[in-house]
Amino acid sequence: MLHYTTYNHPTSTQWVTFVHGAGGSSSVWFRQIKAFKEKYNVLLVDLRGHGKSKLNLKTVRKYSFEFVAQDVVEVLDHLKIQSSHFIGISLGTILIREIAEKHPEKVDSMLLAGAILKLNFQSQILMKVGYWLKAILPYMLLYRLFAFIILPRKKHKPSRNIFVKEAKKLYQKEFMKWYKLTTDVNKVLKIFRQKTVNVPTLFVMGDEDYMFLPPIKDFVGKNPNSDLVVIPNCGHIVNVEAYEQFNNTALGFIK
Repeated sequence: MLHYTTYNHPTSTQWVTFVHGAGGSSSVWFRQIKAFKEKYNVLLVDLRGHGKSKLNLKTVRKYSFEFVAQDVVEVLDHLKIQSSHFIGISLGTILIREIAEKHPEKVDSMLLAGAILKLNFQSQILMKVGYWLKAILPYMLLYRLFAFIILPRKKHKPSRNIFVKEAKKLYQKEFMKWYKLTTDVNKVLKIFRQKTVNVPTLFVMGDEDYMFLPPIKDFVGKNPNSDLVVIPNCGHIVNVEAYEQFNNTALGFIK
């Protein structure tokens, strides 16, 4: 089972589950914990191979989005959490959407930050180049390159540093499994764009998230069940770069 941390509220019956992105860990939510545990029960998970989720997990040769999303569902079942609000960042938003697809009864709402709903031409080229170079370059060099391209500005450096620091804890083989997962991402995202779920959804994006923001705007414009908040002067990792506005937005949405 995944490593997890819970914060139990003395009176609230509602849960908020946080799902980090590839290369991160539950520690990326350090600016959210205090604000949320004051109002809700909080569940933090380390995805397979990330953070402290390295031991006591069944080894598999290849990952799928359904498989790694089921890891999260297993934790909820273990804790007897019937349903939860979900907050995710980056690739974690894809996993939350997968959970909503397969287990809609478990998802009270979705807040998808730095969400990935479609890969633009630039990001597709980046993934292909990375796939060719993955056997040649050390995985951390490849990860640093991706982090810089997604978060290119000087003020994005703290966010880059957090994810690079956490990515160092991954094993080379584990990184490759997660990287190969991206070969299926276009097919999965196409399904998500075409098939909506009846779950209240809020996208929270930075206005400098140039790779992923345009498809989100297009999707929200066509789907009345979804809303979008764009945080100015902010990049991909909005929960770190603009944590106060992010927290206020998220708490207001859940309430």
